[in-house]
Amino acid sequence: MGLKEATVTRNSAHGADSMADKIKMAAAFALLVAGVAGFYYLGDSAMIVRVAAVLAGLAGGAVVFLTSQPGKQFYEYSQESIAETKKVVWPTRKETLQTTGIVFAFVVVMALFLWMVDASLLWVVKKLLS
Repeated sequence: MGLKEATVTRNSAHGADSMADKIKMAAAFALLVAGVAGFYYLGDSAMIVRVAAVLAGLAGGAVVFLTSQPGKQFYEYSQESIAETKKVVWPTRKETLQTTGIVFAFVVVMALFLWMVDASLLWVVKKLLS
């Protein structure tokens, strides 16, 4: 098989995968919409049945979405994100309380400063107008 034939085969296979993914994405969206529509269609039913319809549509849409290539990429990305989150060194309780205290102190100082500037400008305007 020549280079041109291999490229055509690869492109047509990629096109078929892309079309299948588009169909899966459309089906996932349709299942989600069907769940929401079921919520309103079952308006006279118990709330638990209506919520179950939405959850079933959401679950079905998620399953179909995860079978598509973008869904697989999203799942892989989320797994990598979880792994990276586990590597983060989170601050201790003491560090968190100290940082929060500094922020509160800064807010109080800024509030007093802005109040003094506002009062000073008010005094200047009153002197100029009277």
